[in-house]
Amino acid sequence: MTAVDFAAFIERLATVSGETILPFFRTALAIEDKPGKRGFDPVTEADRAAEAAMRALIHEMFPDHGIIGEEYGSEHTDAEYVWVLDPIDGTKSFISGMPAWGTLIGLARLGEPVFGMMHQPFARERFTGDGAAAWYRGPTGDRDLRVRPCAGLQDAVLFTTSPRLMNAADRSAFERVEELARLSRYGGDCYAYCMVAAGHVDLVIETELKAHDVMALIPIVIGAGGIMTTWENGAPQHGGRIVAAGDKRVHAEALKLLRGQTVSS
Repeated sequence: MTAVDFAAFIERLATVSGETILPFFRTALAIEDKPGKRGFDPVTEADRAAEAAMRALIHEMFPDHGIIGEEYGSEHTDAEYVWVLDPIDGTKSFISGMPAWGTLIGLARLGEPVFGMMHQPFARERFTGDGAAAWYRGPTGDRDLRVRPCAGLQDAVLFTTSPRLMNAADRSAFERVEELARLSRYGGDCYAYCMVAAGHVDLVIETELKAHDVMALIPIVIGAGGIMTTWENGAPQHGGRIVAAGDKRVHAEALKLLRGQTVSS
């Protein structure tokens, strides 16, 4: 069985999670601050209910599969197939009533990301990829996703969720890239990566990410022709400090600057 055999099931997971989350959006829902992290790290009943709904469906259909989820932890992570779930990536946007959030549904086989979806039920958009191709479905119709060419940072649109999420050293490194970028914008969470795949954003730089933040996005970015690595140019599926780019030239320049090296103007 290949990853593409799971495409219809991922659509079901997206539908179930969306139906669970939407009644909570832009309502007076209760918000908790997760303990043990630096800064405000909110979680809501929508996060928990959506992940519980997806886990129940996975348990029913694929009881031998593993699951890694943001809210309810890990189970059977040594299984051949492991689902990696982030019910609401961008909870801070969610609780602010802003639509820059999405549900991330990733599938790993033997530890490697093989299929992923970002679902935004409020905007009715789904971004999907399998590492070889990527697709969009939404109100404007269905189409293939493809990154755009970008010769260098001087022409690049750069996104990060917030430099305030970075430690001082990483923030300083990020600012070296930001100084050369054509345009720098903050916010977006998972949406920024999907905009790389769609050809609207050229570069995303983040830090302190977890597997559930990235596993679903990797097959989308790479499937659209982009590149996604750690700052050290390593495999990104475990999270950490992440760089995603639509053009390898921009990616290479960003990595040099993040390491403290210079790039030619």
